[in-house]
Amino acid sequence: MPDKNKIKVLVVDESLIFREVIKRGLSIDPLIDVVATAKDAYDACDKILEYKPDVMTCDIQLPKMSGIEFIRRLLPQYPLPVIIVSAVSRDVFNALNAGAIEFVAKPNIDSSVDVKEFLNNLNAKIKIAATVKVTQERKTEHSNGNKTENNEFSSVKKLIAIGASTGGTEAIYSILKALPPSVPGIVVVQHIPPVFSRMFAERLNTTTNLAVKEAENGDFLETGKVLIAPGNKHMRVKKIGDRFKVECFHGEKVNGHCPSVDILFESVAKEAGDKALGIILTGMGHDGAKGLYAMKRKGAITIGQDEKSSVVYG
Repeated sequence: MPDKNKIKVLVVDESLIFREVIKRGLSIDPLIDVVATAKDAYDACDKILEYKPDVMTCDIQLPKMSGIEFIRRLLPQYPLPVIIVSAVSRDVFNALNAGAIEFVAKPNIDSSVDVKEFLNNLNAKIKIAATVKVTQERKTEHSNGNKTENNEFSSVKKLIAIGASTGGTEAIYSILKALPPSVPGIVVVQHIPPVFSRMFAERLNTTTNLAVKEAENGDFLETGKVLIAPGNKHMRVKKIGDRFKVECFHGEKVNGHCPSVDILFESVAKEAGDKALGIILTGMGHDGAKGLYAMKRKGAITIGQDEKSSVVYG
């Protein structure tokens, strides 16, 4: 019988090997109980009704029905935090758009180091996901406030800095798609793995009116340009004359993250002062709070996403 004090997890994956790897790896944690596994969407539906899991992990590539379509059909009927566990693919962002709240890239199954890192990462994200209350309203609320936010953007003369964690990819998309090419240069730190940061930038570049790219060391901020921090590097801004350029560099994790929102925000506070706007979006943890406060003290406009529209708040 499932322990009521544990987080009940359903693992959905076509691969028996991955189902077992995830089940055994997560079961080591005394706070997590893998109550069931499923090989496809139809099997998963039966297990959801029987075990009532708190969190579901789901692959994108499933037989009979894709993971994306399954999530899209499931959530209106059974709101449930879903973490995508899949190979590196642009489809991950389609799954997030369908309603999944997070994703973890599948490891090299032959590498014990990769598998251990994967399980640690998945474990942490499951514990965050268990705090999420999934609602259908959140999808539209992302974009409802953009008209008022545009008033703030129009008053910024130099740059905009955005930081986000869990649920942030869709929140960032909702903001950027509403902005015109005349908006000041934007720098973004989203807690995201390497490779996915480049894919995320490419997706935004093709679905918004802005020029979006994964940042490279030495890139300059320009009107209508968005620079996304690489998934394994910190990013900060540096003022050069009347312009701003970014520096991307390897470093220890800050507040448990690389890239760190605090590193970006603190550099913006120092280099841009009251000529910047700082935005902290959905997520859990302290990363970004200190930096946003530093920006506010320097006279920058600061905005925080409210609890109601955040996937994770706090």
